[in-house]
Amino acid sequence: MTRRRLRWLALAALLAMPAAAGGADRRPPEEARARMEHHLREAEGLMRHFETILAGDCVRFDSAEDWTAYLDAELDRMVLLLAHLEQAWFEAKQTADDEVRRAAKAPRRRREDARALVEKLDACAAQHQAAFSPMTLWERIEGQLADRRAAIALPE
Repeated sequence: MTRRRLRWLALAALLAMPAAAGGADRRPPEEARARMEHHLREAEGLMRHFETILAGDCVRFDSAEDWTAYLDAELDRMVLLLAHLEQAWFEAKQTADDEVRRAAKAPRRRREDARALVEKLDACAAQHQAAFSPMTLWERIEGQLADRRAAIALPE
């Protein structure tokens, strides 16, 4: 099994614990908020990481292979970010408190940042004469998110 697959399975197991603990039961707003806020804090750290990529120059590597390894690591971070956002929404849906649900939805409004990040990575790949397909990137992300949903039984 590859390192990436092992990391992914570890993440899925970690994220499955709070989801499995609550099931379909309604949680008190305080508990749902605490769980949701944990995932939003993790997502915020990842968003800050991506903001530095967007604001800075392309990272330079000696080879296309090094660039590909870097891109794979960034892809892992993108999947982790989206997984935290999905889990935050899942946790928020465990309570009827509309304020908790609104807070969980707020980061989703930054979707344009994701498009800008993919455009930046595309431009950086061109500087490294490395193959890059934004559509393939999104397909990989969606595939890994689908695997995660299946692993922890989150609804699509």
